[in-house]
Amino acid sequence: MNGVTLDTAIRTGDIQLGRGNIISSKDIAKYPGDYPIYSSSAKGSGEFGRYGHYMFDEELITWSVDGGGRFFFRPKHKFSVTNVCGYMHIDGEKWNRQFVYYVLDFQHQRITFDYQTKAHPSVIRHLYSLPNTPGPEQTKIAEILSTVDQAIDQTEALIAKQQRIKTGLMQDLLTRGIDENGNLRSEETHEFKDSPLGRIPVEWGVERLGIALRGIGGFLQTGPFGSQLHAHEYVHEGVPVVMPRDILHGEISKDKIARIPGMRANNLGRHRVRVNDIIFSRRGDLTRAAAIGEHESGWVCGTGCFLLRAPVTKMDSRWLADVYRHHQVQLQVDANAVGSTMPSLNNDVMERLLIAFPSLAEQREITRRLNAIDAVRKPLVNNLAKLRSLKTALMQDLLTGKVSVAPLLTDTEGSV
Repeated sequence: MNGVTLDTAIRTGDIQLGRGNIISSKDIAKYPGDYPIYSSSAKGSGEFGRYGHYMFDEELITWSVDGGGRFFFRPKHKFSVTNVCGYMHIDGEKWNRQFVYYVLDFQHQRITFDYQTKAHPSVIRHLYSLPNTPGPEQTKIAEILSTVDQAIDQTEALIAKQQRIKTGLMQDLLTRGIDENGNLRSEETHEFKDSPLGRIPVEWGVERLGIALRGIGGFLQTGPFGSQLHAHEYVHEGVPVVMPRDILHGEISKDKIARIPGMRANNLGRHRVRVNDIIFSRRGDLTRAAAIGEHESGWVCGTGCFLLRAPVTKMDSRWLADVYRHHQVQLQVDANAVGSTMPSLNNDVMERLLIAFPSLAEQREITRRLNAIDAVRKPLVNNLAKLRSLKTALMQDLLTGKVSVAPLLTDTEGSV
């Protein structure tokens, strides 16, 4: 699709670029208020804080100069932007501002900025372009994509709500547990005792993970070293190999998982996982842990991971994986992780973790209740993935001119 460069649109006066003001924490304290300040963060809406003054009360595009160059569409409201954030005035007579935002965001996905190569106004004007799309089509495209964005935002909000519910429930279940009548314990109704981990039910015992595993015939081992499994051995079809990056939100994702031939997997037999195993990340994000179910049985524990095995008749791995991710254990992990550049764990650190152990029956009941929350969340997560894929496909089709929205405009006009 033919178009004009952003630089051309700036020189003709259709677009004006600027940068925000320096707004310090002292300024915010001196002039408290409720007007948002946007900065260089590429997370969420990029909000930095709230202020008693505002710079704008109009529809704008802003972008993160120092935070990776990401663009944001700002609906009309009172707000400010800091000096590490750029803003874009657009002639609304010629361009639909939300359409321009989607065009820039689409192109930005193929451009990499970092903290050395920054998205200064003088830089971005030569990197982006705008298609020659008629005004009514710009509006329709923006309408379609914003509808998908609204669905994405709503789904993300529902997922966040379910996660908050689960976090609160986990705090109760993993520190107070469930009594024989199926009720949450409390110190008002049940006996508790002091322990190295704080107050816990008298029925629970505290033990180091390594001692507990050996006592039930379990073990902990590291995954294969890099010299045992090379990247050139990966194939398109084969046995999945679980790396730290594949452990997401307590589950194992197959989206980008590596695979090796079945014969090669057999050679790594001691690293093949079984039901009730747990795979932990031993470097990088040390909160990553996932229990192995029927679906993952036979996969391979990869480089950069730990494999924990416990008899299913002695310990519930889903319960233990949740306990490991709980802040009570993560405080121990953070305190004992080694390595300055990238935090990592070794067998000794893992085996010395203190865990409060309820009975197996109580472990399973705790897991059942947490799984009930996940049963609500998982369809939302799947739907979110579909919506994001839909948006990507629509941007590719609509913003490149591959698919025209002109017929939609004709249909709309004919129906009036």
